[in-house]
Amino acid sequence: MSVKDDIIKFCSINGLDTIGFSECRIFHELNPYFDKRKKLGLENEFEERDLNKKINPFIYMKDGKTIISIAFPYLYDNDINKKLYFSNYTRGRDYHLVLIEYMKKICTFIEGMGAKAMYFVDSNALPERYIASLSGVGFIGKNNMLITQRYGSYVFLGEIITDLVIDPDKSVTQKCGNCEICLSSCPTSAIVKGKFGINNNSNICLSYITQKKDIEDFWFDKLDGRLFGCDTCQRVCPYNKEVELSVIKEFKPYEHMRTPNLKELMNIDNKLFKDNYKITSCGWRGKNIIKRNAIINSLFIEKVKIITVEKDTSPYIRDYYYRLLKYFKL
Repeated sequence: MSVKDDIIKFCSINGLDTIGFSECRIFHELNPYFDKRKKLGLENEFEERDLNKKINPFIYMKDGKTIISIAFPYLYDNDINKKLYFSNYTRGRDYHLVLIEYMKKICTFIEGMGAKAMYFVDSNALPERYIASLSGVGFIGKNNMLITQRYGSYVFLGEIITDLVIDPDKSVTQKCGNCEICLSSCPTSAIVKGKFGINNNSNICLSYITQKKDIEDFWFDKLDGRLFGCDTCQRVCPYNKEVELSVIKEFKPYEHMRTPNLKELMNIDNKLFKDNYKITSCGWRGKNIIKRNAIINSLFIEKVKIITVEKDTSPYIRDYYYRLLKYFKL
């Protein structure tokens, strides 16, 4: 077998069957895309500002020859409570930790061949969805999500740069055709027409809004049950209707994430956060973001004052609470 076949087989043994290879090169063709997003003011606080770090993988490995893109399916079921929910991707163990464990194993395997290998899991600014599409892992949909054949868009992505020269796979072009369901379903019109989603505005995506530290008052009633993340454009996508489910046991949802307790979340303390939520993919934003979103949803749904929150020790939470009372005229 070839080196490529050996890597594919090793990944398969570890439960990963969606993997692709592309040439390690500078992605000059993305310059116009990033330039336009910058000019339109579409960059957000989580984005890297240094363009070179976005398009030049040689910053990370100067003698890199191949980029390996690996998709990790995370959907265990789609039984989501549409009235109050955490996004599907947040409901199991923190995916950063899970992917790192798997990627370390793969890198060790490649290094055992006498090669260099460096893994990335949200630890660089390279365009992972674009790389995945070049590697044949899937195509980038109009909602800017990477869509795979077997798992739809319910995948996390990891990359490995190696100095091995491996034949690249064929890239996958967009298959959305004339479908615009995600555009019409987006609750904030964050998804708009444009090649490669160049005009999509992540600054008004509700997934982003639920994660921001500071949000304007007019977003309060638009969360509409979202505790962290959104998922609307994924739920309506035809390519996600009959997807295969994940067998990666670490992504099995915790029960408290499947059926969130609003009262518990509004009064979450440090211990509860550490025990139940820090271990998930929404834990990185801290306790108060989750608590704030729970309070917003409670006042939106029940329209009743929350006495316990009035005594909260956090000025951040109290400030949002009184702004909410004024907004909802309570």
